[in-house]
Amino acid sequence: MTKVRIDFPYLKGDTDRHGNVRIYVRRNGCKIRIRAPKGSPEFARAYAEAVHALENPTARKGPGRVSTAPAGTLGALAADYFASRRFKSLDPVSQTTRRGIIEDCLREPRKPGSTALMAHCPLEYVTAAVVMMLMDRKAGKPGAANNRKKYLSAMFGWAVRQRIMRANPARDAERASYATEGFHTWTVEEVRQFEARHPVGTKARLALALLLFTGARRGDMVTFGRQHIKDGVLRYVPRKTRHKRMTQSEKPILAELAAVIEASPTGDLTFLVTSAGKPFTAAGFGNWFRERCNEAGLRQCSAHGLRKAGATLAAEAGATDRQLMAMFDWSSASQATVYTAAADRKRLAQEGSRLLSARFGRTE
Repeated sequence: MTKVRIDFPYLKGDTDRHGNVRIYVRRNGCKIRIRAPKGSPEFARAYAEAVHALENPTARKGPGRVSTAPAGTLGALAADYFASRRFKSLDPVSQTTRRGIIEDCLREPRKPGSTALMAHCPLEYVTAAVVMMLMDRKAGKPGAANNRKKYLSAMFGWAVRQRIMRANPARDAERASYATEGFHTWTVEEVRQFEARHPVGTKARLALALLLFTGARRGDMVTFGRQHIKDGVLRYVPRKTRHKRMTQSEKPILAELAAVIEASPTGDLTFLVTSAGKPFTAAGFGNWFRERCNEAGLRQCSAHGLRKAGATLAAEAGATDRQLMAMFDWSSASQATVYTAAADRKRLAQEGSRLLSARFGRTE
């Protein structure tokens, strides 16, 4: 990482591994990133607001944490929510994500150009319009806008159940609509291309096989080791649902996967280990696997995309919603229906095309 000299007080900069310059306001051991173009009015406004937020002891306390705010304000509600049993029952990754998104909202100004922060906004003034305003500030990123609505709604829903609020204002905020397929779904040809670059016996090929043949999320997959396999079955409790139930997931070790495991170097407690011989974190593995995909010329592919590929292929082969739920550790049939419905549409379209061809096709 390269340090970049910045001449404003409290302003620091560095470059990421792609050569992009990142600029931050750093004060009292905390930092806020400035994304507006340097020299623009937006930059000056964002800089002033960041300095104010970092110097205001009621706005922040430590990296990414909300300190005490006056009772009856949005900041006070967030502090109570983060300390609640409901929030602490979430898995650590979900807690970090949810807290980060909510606290980003709290650090923003109540109105454009205002030095008053959302953290100090009285709850009686938090309406659907306010939630929409916070969403609109992510206008170029509809997914991020919807995440604001989603996690604020979860907090307000908890507040209603605790009788802190009378209603959930986020429910009346309209979701941002956009067309996306999310993570790219690998094709069979792309899997073959990855395999050609990373043959059996490499760590990358082992990672591919574990993801593809178990259907596990990367956060679970990086914990897998020989101790999880007995009588040809892989057993584990999915991390994402562990806070709700301790039901084990059971996956058969297919012959293809077993062969790759036996031919690959592995760690003591986990199959996959870092260059330092330690187990991967979910984020660390994602970054490492991203680089392996790039090496294979597959910059559009990712670890999560392999789950989508497996679900797509299984659905097209005739797997039911219940089978997909078991294979991919989904708790709701609606998640599986996305794939089975798409497979049904593809199959019906093919059958309909054949009927159309038989009715109107010509024979010379």
